[in-house]
Amino acid sequence: MDEPQPSSIRLGDSGEVAAALPHLLGFHPAESLVLVSLRGPGGSRVGLTARADLPHPPDAPALARALAARVATDDPAAVLLAVVSEAPDDVPGNAAGPALPVFAGVGDGIAELPHRDLVHEVVLALDALDVPVREALLVRAGHWWDYDCPYPCCEPGSGTPLPGGASPLAAAAVAGGAVLAADRAALAARIAPPTEVTGVAAMAETCLRAGREHAARLRTAGRPAVAEECDAAVAEAVAACRPGPATARTRLPDARVARVLWALTLSEVRDRALGLALGEDAAAAEVLWTECTRRAPVPHDGPPATLLAVSAWLRGDGAMANIALDRALAADPGASLPRLLAEGLAACLPPAELRALITDTLATG
Repeated sequence: MDEPQPSSIRLGDSGEVAAALPHLLGFHPAESLVLVSLRGPGGSRVGLTARADLPHPPDAPALARALAARVATDDPAAVLLAVVSEAPDDVPGNAAGPALPVFAGVGDGIAELPHRDLVHEVVLALDALDVPVREALLVRAGHWWDYDCPYPCCEPGSGTPLPGGASPLAAAAVAGGAVLAADRAALAARIAPPTEVTGVAAMAETCLRAGREHAARLRTAGRPAVAEECDAAVAEAVAACRPGPATARTRLPDARVARVLWALTLSEVRDRALGLALGEDAAAAEVLWTECTRRAPVPHDGPPATLLAVSAWLRGDGAMANIALDRALAADPGASLPRLLAEGLAACLPPAELRALITDTLATG
């Protein structure tokens, strides 16, 4: 499940919210169930946004309860439910199942919007938690429907076109640093290891050489001095990743990436690197962690992937945070920090609370 986080919205325009779902998630969902927590006075703000793949019918009740419990941790005033699916309309009595879109009154029964049983299970699960459902929408083929709307615009063969242009909600997501991916796989591809054999081998060799130099410095200069040098190396690499003409289209050399990777093997350097997500260089640091995660040989990809997860989480990108934590745990299944972060993300710890935890950790460290 993916849990990106809050942006302000103007309620009352269901189509605008439906069109903004990709911006809330960070990618275009497909065959998905999405629950959007609505908070604030009258439920006027988006809180936690949770997504899961559409389940097989026998699994619908369990998934509904799990997703409802997850969104309820955000203490919502209400929830907006959206089913994103290209499934055709249901026609009761059509044994073969509809192969083409159908309209009300066609076939052996009255056509109904698909996945209504799943919607019912989610409503029941939320009702058991005393959370009302503000709206239940179907998003399909560039249109949206309200499952509870009695008017012709929401009949199965109709639907209302999704609004075009950039909505305030989408603009807020982009301003917050969200980069829209085609789907979740495309999001994961941003930190996938390179496939060219020559480049991978060269990076591995550079990293091995940097490791020998790092070990030699520890022996001759001592850990405190080396940690100070490592902090400087990280700061220089972050500066090289700041947006601007001087860094545009500039690829960090393998040697610089390797030096950062070895710097992050020191726990005190990793702890201080966490603080970069709280400052003015948060965006540049996230660029650096992304590049280091993508190019690092296993298991050196674990620490930058963990830092990337923190950066993404703090700006509300739960999907990327989950992907990065998967990468960190694959590199080192026993690593404590990514495991704790994964547990916190699964429990829907808000970004504000994570920020406070990091601030307290740095103040007492």
